[in-house]
Amino acid sequence: MAIIRWNPTREIDTFQREMGRLFNDFWGTRSLNDDNLIGQWSPAVDIFEDTENYLVSVALPGLSQKEIKVNIENNMLTISGERKLDKEDKRENYARIEQFYGTFTRSFSLPNTIAADKVEAHMENGILKVTLPKREETKPKQIEVKVH
Repeated sequence: MAIIRWNPTREIDTFQREMGRLFNDFWGTRSLNDDNLIGQWSPAVDIFEDTENYLVSVALPGLSQKEIKVNIENNMLTISGERKLDKEDKRENYARIEQFYGTFTRSFSLPNTIAADKVEAHMENGILKVTLPKREETKPKQIEVKVH
């Protein structure tokens, strides 16, 4: 169990930020300085397993493959990137802003059964798809029963 030092000013800052968000949500306004719009955000991820692969799908609308990094190190899959806010766009005329901007990082522990040298990633319609093939020796095998 980790020991975390209590910081009373952090609690006050969190309370103030949450109260501001509550009032802004009530009145339907959000500011570009809102910490919930610019900063850390977390894209939605789906993970699926079949007999051959683990498949990871990450929703990243509006991002290109150049803005995304996929890394595997020490049995850890890390997906990171940044959605940048276009500073040229005049945002004061917006009635509502719900998209998040800034950096993101998602990390997942991988089992030892992954063939790391065969991992593939590609973007399609704003969805990053990472295919993590299983090593041959770990795939299930059908054994035929012989009658004597």
